Amino acid sequence: MNTEASAGAPADDGIDLAAEHEALMQFLYLAPVGLVQARGDGEITLSNPISAQLLMPLSRDGCLDNLFTALQDVAPEVRNLCEQFTAPRGRICDGLHIHLHGGGRRTPGILSLSIVKLDPSRLMAVLQDVTLQVQRDRQLRQSDAWLNALLASVADYALVSLDREGRIEQWNDSIGRVTGFSESVVGQPYAVFEPEDTTTPERARDLLREADDSGWSLDEGLRMRADGTPFWGSAMITPLPERDPLAPDTEAAYCLVLRDITDRRDASESWRQAVFSDHLTGVANRRGFFHAAELELGRARRFPRPVSLALFDLDHFKRVNDAHGHPVGDAVLREFAQALRNAFRAVDVVARLGGEEFAVLLPSTETEQACAVAKRLLATVEGLTVRVDGVAVAFTVSAGVAGWKPRLGGIDDLLKRADRALYAAKADGRNRVVCWRLDLQDTAA
Repeated sequence: MNTEASAGAPADDGIDLAAEHEALMQFLYLAPVGLVQARGDGEITLSNPISAQLLMPLSRDGCLDNLFTALQDVAPEVRNLCEQFTAPRGRICDGLHIHLHGGGRRTPGILSLSIVKLDPSRLMAVLQDVTLQVQRDRQLRQSDAWLNALLASVADYALVSLDREGRIEQWNDSIGRVTGFSESVVGQPYAVFEPEDTTTPERARDLLREADDSGWSLDEGLRMRADGTPFWGSAMITPLPERDPLAPDTEAAYCLVLRDITDRRDASESWRQAVFSDHLTGVANRRGFFHAAELELGRARRFPRPVSLALFDLDHFKRVNDAHGHPVGDAVLREFAQALRNAFRAVDVVARLGGEEFAVLLPSTETEQACAVAKRLLATVEGLTVRVDGVAVAFTVSAGVAGWKPRLGGIDDLLKRADRALYAAKADGRNRVVCWRLDLQDTAA
């Protein structure tokens, strides 16, 4: 059996060698780069179609029988490189760029040439047209240089790249210049530039979604430097194009442009205060409250999240005015407004709706959480004493709290629920918090 097997082996090897030769020829023919095998003097013994396409336009006489002759007008040094390479084998050149400004080529281009000495009598050359690749590399370097120049020249802008979750990806000098943050900020949510209670995670995601939907999002408000000092800043977020269009799983990314607008904000603050602030207490007025509420409920409809409303009414406030006069009553209102500011977050909308009635809209807050904060506030108010011209006045407050649901209508429906809860708190003896419940549905507020 071994003899038979041995007798058949040469035939099988012959078939294998023929098949391998055929496969090698197909590879050379279909290879995406130019392949040339030549003798030591440059005479071409084997080449594929791509190499012919690249070298033929360079030939003076239209023939392609010698590699060195074909390249003599654009790369005469190739002949010397090969002749001076005395080792029996090895790499003669690797990725040598040949600029095609001559040789009859109409359009300037760049070839990449690598030559390997296979043995003392054979060379293998690999040719590739890298014109577009070189142009792209040059454009990328120019873009990097332009961006670095921009980052180095602007004084009141910070450019930050964000990942799909809004986390900071890279640190640069502009971040340090505007915010004072160091590289340790990398990996943190971009909300690190905002005071702790002026935003919510849902709000931060809203701006990314708005950027996806509209191409950009813009938000102005208080920002925080690394040393804790606040400043007014605008934050514009734009989605970046996919980094690699050939990679379908490339993650989304964003660019955040953070700008210090303190000077501009100072100029417009008086106008904003006149339109949206209550002149007596400094909190939002009725117009400002409804404007902010419609925006927040609009966001909650698009991206569901809890929203709560707390209504407050000072107990027996008319008695304060009647007994001590309106200046004392005004001082009580101001003191209560300050207590509201202290109790609630900066992201909450504190407003005076009229008279002694106040409202607080709490984004991303469940009703139970809003009730808990309202109860702490009432306990604080119960210990307050307002002194005006030697007159000491204590006061209490009643509150009604309700939560918004998608099936509810707008802010008016939410106000009705909170108002009925407030009415129940008054009816139960005042100085208490009542949360909305179904049995208050038919209560006359």
